[in-house]
Amino acid sequence: MRLPHPSKILCVGRNYLDHARELGNEAPTEPLFFFKPPSALVADGDSILLPPGAGRVDFEGEVAFVVGRRTQDISASEGWMALSHVLPMNDVTARDLQRKDGQWTRAKGFDTFAPAGTPVALDELRRQGVDPARLRVETRVNGELRQSGSLEDLLFPVPELVAWISGVMTLEPGDLLLTGTPAGVGPLEAGDEVEVRIPGVGGVRNPVRARPSGLA
Repeated sequence: MRLPHPSKILCVGRNYLDHARELGNEAPTEPLFFFKPPSALVADGDSILLPPGAGRVDFEGEVAFVVGRRTQDISASEGWMALSHVLPMNDVTARDLQRKDGQWTRAKGFDTFAPAGTPVALDELRRQGVDPARLRVETRVNGELRQSGSLEDLLFPVPELVAWISGVMTLEPGDLLLTGTPAGVGPLEAGDEVEVRIPGVGGVRNPVRARPSGLA
């Protein structure tokens, strides 16, 4: 499957307790959702562009899923049935702007701030004996392991996330759901190379460079 053209990219904040704590935040009592615009998507090998004046820009490796069917107001027991594929993604974040703005649209929404790998069918993983609920995510910067986490550690498991958000808005085929990032996030610098990998699924690797100040 090629990278989908989502109507929306849905992300979950602070869904790993260790990540919430490393940023000085309390664990949420219900899922904390936000959006990234589809225009932020880039593929494996594309550059992550650091915006002028944005300050610190962090990597956030995540397990993401593709919505496979139109979904509205379902139960958690139906959550997995709404998803068709899994892929690694990087929820790149302008951390200083996130703190400054209070809401996260600008910090999460710059062009190139949503690198995405190749989607792999969940049914294919299951045929291989892989349980999607136990997938791991790892992030490396310049080859050094910086993040490692498992979906088993989520505060709100994947089926609950699907049920929760489908009670708020309709999920359309091709929409992307990012499930949260584990501890270990850190800044990126021009010249770095960052890779987010889901073992047994694949990875997305991107060079980092400064965006020219005159770029529209």
